[in-house]
Amino acid sequence: MTRLGFLMTRLRPEEKLLLEELEKRPKVEVVRILDGEHFFDISQLPQEVDLVFERSISYSRGLYISRIFEANHVPVINPSVLAERCGDKYVTSQLLVQNGIPTPRVVMAFDEESALRAIEAVGYPCVLKPVIGSWGRLLARVENRSDAEAFTEHKAALGINHQVFYIQEYVNKPGRDIRAFVIGEEPICAIYRTSDSWITNTARGGIASNCPLTPELIEICQRTARTIGCGMLAIDVFETADGLVVNEVNHTMEFRNSITTTGVNIPSLMVDYVLSQARA
Repeated sequence: MTRLGFLMTRLRPEEKLLLEELEKRPKVEVVRILDGEHFFDISQLPQEVDLVFERSISYSRGLYISRIFEANHVPVINPSVLAERCGDKYVTSQLLVQNGIPTPRVVMAFDEESALRAIEAVGYPCVLKPVIGSWGRLLARVENRSDAEAFTEHKAALGINHQVFYIQEYVNKPGRDIRAFVIGEEPICAIYRTSDSWITNTARGGIASNCPLTPELIEICQRTARTIGCGMLAIDVFETADGLVVNEVNHTMEFRNSITTTGVNIPSLMVDYVLSQARA
C-alpha cells in the first residue's frame, strides 16, 4: 500500500479530477494535506506518507512545505527544485538562455531609474512582469516613455517583491500562443490559446483549441524539460517568424480546459507518472 500525500490549497476542478483518478488505483491510500490548515514543525515529518503530490495554488506554500517533506526524506512530485526553477521567472529565463533554448530577451533592473534605462534598451513595446506570479496577473505592456514612468513608479510602490524589475521583449504573437503539457520528457498534448487581447491565458478569457504536436514543438519541449528538470510541466510557447520560443514553464499545471480539447486524459497520465515515481 502506498500512502500518498496530496498537498492542495482547495478542491479546484483539477484536484477533483486527480483525486478521482487516484481513487481508481489499487493499493493507494490518499492523505489530503491542506496547505493553509496546518502548521509545520521543521524538525518533524508532517505526515506519515511515502510520497507527496504537490498541487498547491500558492507558489510559496507549495515550495516550503515541499522542502519540509524533502528534508524529512519524503520525495515530492514535482520536487521543490523544479518548483523554484519554474516559479521564479528569472531562474526559468536564465536556465533557458544558458542552455541555448530560444526565449524572449530579458533585462533585469533593481530601482526605478535603472528600470527606465533598461526599458529604453529593450525598446517599445516591452513587457513588465512580476518575477513570481501566474495567470497573467500584474503584467504590463509598455508602449512609450510615459507608460514606462507610470508603471515603474507603480511597481516600486507595491512593495519589496515588485522592486525587482523583470523586463521582457514583446513578442508579436499571431493572436495566440501554445501551451504544451509534458510528463517526464514527453509532450502528451498541446493547446492553442487564442484571444483578442495580447494576454492569452485561459484564466483571462483565452479560448482553447487543439494544437498538433509537430516535430518542432516536441523537440523544444523535450529540450526545455531536460533543462528545467523532468516532471509534470506546462510549457508556454510563442510562434515567431524565426521559429518557436519558450516564454514560461509552469510546474503546477492547470488542465481543465484541455482534456476535451485535446482528447487526452491528462489527469490519468499525471497519476500514472506520480505512482511510477512512488514505485521507483
